[in-house]
Amino acid sequence: MLGELRSIVEEVNAVPDFHRALDVMVSRVRGAMSVDVCSVYLVDERHGDYVLVATDGLRAESVGQVRLARGAGLVGLVAGSAEPVNLADAHGHPAFRYLAETGEAPFNGFAGVPVILSRRVLGVLIVQRRAHEAFSENEVSFLVTLAAQLAGLIAQIEIEEYLGDPDRGEAAEYLVLRGSEGARGIALGTAVTLRAAGGLRKTPDREVEEPEAERASFKAAVAAELAELAAMREAMAGILSATDLALFDAYTLILRSNSLVGDVCAGIDGGNWAPGALREVVFRHARTFENMADPYLRGRAADILDLGERLLLRLLPEPSDEREYPPRVVLVGDEINVSDLARVPAGRLAAVVSATGTAASHVAVLARGIGVPAVFGVANLPVGRLDGLEIAVDGYGGRVCISPSPVLRDEYSRLEQEERALSRELESLREAPAVMLDGHRVGLLANTALLADVAAARHSGAEGIGLYRSEMHFMTRDRFPGEEEQTAVYRRVLQAFQPLPVSLRTLDIGGDKSLPYFPIEESNPYLGWRGIRVSLDHPEIFLTQLRAMLRAGVAEHDYRILLPMVTRVDELEEAAVLLNRARRELEQRGEPHGNPRLGMMVEVPAAALQVEEYARRVDALSIGTNDLSQYLFAADRTNERVAHLYDGLHPSLLFAVRHIIEGARKYARPVTVCGELAGDPAASLLLVGLGVDNLSMSHSSINKVKWVLRSFRRDRAQALAREALAMSGPGPVRELVNNELECAGLGGLVRAGR
Repeated sequence: MLGELRSIVEEVNAVPDFHRALDVMVSRVRGAMSVDVCSVYLVDERHGDYVLVATDGLRAESVGQVRLARGAGLVGLVAGSAEPVNLADAHGHPAFRYLAETGEAPFNGFAGVPVILSRRVLGVLIVQRRAHEAFSENEVSFLVTLAAQLAGLIAQIEIEEYLGDPDRGEAAEYLVLRGSEGARGIALGTAVTLRAAGGLRKTPDREVEEPEAERASFKAAVAAELAELAAMREAMAGILSATDLALFDAYTLILRSNSLVGDVCAGIDGGNWAPGALREVVFRHARTFENMADPYLRGRAADILDLGERLLLRLLPEPSDEREYPPRVVLVGDEINVSDLARVPAGRLAAVVSATGTAASHVAVLARGIGVPAVFGVANLPVGRLDGLEIAVDGYGGRVCISPSPVLRDEYSRLEQEERALSRELESLREAPAVMLDGHRVGLLANTALLADVAAARHSGAEGIGLYRSEMHFMTRDRFPGEEEQTAVYRRVLQAFQPLPVSLRTLDIGGDKSLPYFPIEESNPYLGWRGIRVSLDHPEIFLTQLRAMLRAGVAEHDYRILLPMVTRVDELEEAAVLLNRARRELEQRGEPHGNPRLGMMVEVPAAALQVEEYARRVDALSIGTNDLSQYLFAADRTNERVAHLYDGLHPSLLFAVRHIIEGARKYARPVTVCGELAGDPAASLLLVGLGVDNLSMSHSSINKVKWVLRSFRRDRAQALAREALAMSGPGPVRELVNNELECAGLGGLVRAGR
């Protein structure tokens, strides 16, 4: 039945209207399995019951009217057990509940499977037959497979119903979507949606100020499409048959008819911009064809949708800096990148919400650096329906509240104001050292990437740069930067922090970081060609960077060159040879240069386990907890499906950190943690307890971490670290440290509000 399964999934996913898609699904399943009934019940989270939302075989009028309390009937049995139920005599089962309004009395054989997405039961898919006969194992497996593949579509129903409710603006109810924490904080603002990656389906509505100009834009797109269709037809005339060429003629007829073009223009006159009006008209026309009895005419629905997508590509401009942004922007998108954040005017970005990504993505790192909350991995985020809506973002709990009620809005506003007040209070610590109550001092450094970050880090009170990500300079160019250009950039970084220490990391690309002019395409990039591996394979690029880093410094500069992603001792030794070669070349040229120390990142278990071999060959070690956690837990830190496995407070990571510190101590090498874990106020206490010398983080986290360290003695941090190492998982560890912060009056650092 694999072919039938694929056919059903493809057909259901192609239907733009969600309720219509469910109708198609139950109809197709009933036919494919030759059963008497196929139905779908979905959970109504707001009312706490199950609703019959689609059926083929029961009374049509019962759809939307039949509701079952949670746990009631066979539907409740399937949902509660989260596994299939297969019965020959449904009426004889103790959980059976007769629903007269559905007309299900004649049906005895019953099979129900749960629809589950991210461990949450969304509903139940049911088939029934008149015969007193259970379903076969293959039939039940077919249902399970189908339910798993369509769970994402079904999860959209509640969202679409809420957003389509004309009274939702006056209602006390609101919609909360869940994702994962990307950057902590609370924010209220107006949604600004990015260009949708899903084409027409995710194109948002947007008010238009100049209908005449919008109509002209649409008609120009139509004219351009007609011209291209004519050129394509002519070019393919000698290749395709007359039947195949008729597709171009059909598209041309559709575009020349007043039906589609006129309806879109009417939508524009009604106040919608051209892409939004096009979406509405194309879907309406497609539904008309889908409902036709003739198979040939039904097939024209796909032509309408295809033509609509082609026109949309002509209508949607490339992202522009000229877009108007509200005072408080909540940036919403299927996928958000660094350039998207950069387009928002300074001071207006309030929060970031993305359907993909995790707390370890580079956009999340940037959001934390800016100091705005972010939520990533929001399943079924209706990007196209959110533009202009008020949104509350809870970066602590990974929650996104759409159109919050007045009461909830006031609560979010209060929490947001308390956070701002706390941030202002923490500013008083900017010039204070990170000295614990017993006099132990910890170095608090900044992670930076761009020159603007360097200035902000200096202002924040950072005692140096623990990690300068040189690859960001490479990523903003259309070519590899030359030696002179790199020298100038590194010199500005060193001078900005003189006489404080600076660590310049060499080029670290690969994984989730690529250069537009030097793409790296691999099936498993995180285990592939990245970091020092790329530099060693391209000495012409590496030597240029090493010479630039050497030339940037002078005798009084306190800095080190940091090597990323070292996994073998011979890689370190080869890099050291190239560094010495770069020194000799500069000396031969008579170029003055600094004398940086050599450091390396400990980011992979291989380096952590063999740490003593590295410690005796370098001057300092930096632990990159982002990648070390990823490899330790075998969890891609950018994959929202396994993001919950990636937790910096897991005892196994703490054990790894302790092992690295013990190995470094044998050679008196200082250890810095420069992953995002260093900027977590709760984690910082444990890291210091384990013996870390320096913590390097986003500059926005420095005062928060400083507040924590100045509130504790070192021996208390050491005791907490010992307790954490004895625990079985990250949950108890986080609870341990969060409670400690609460008792010390620092709870506002790990939750919303004071």
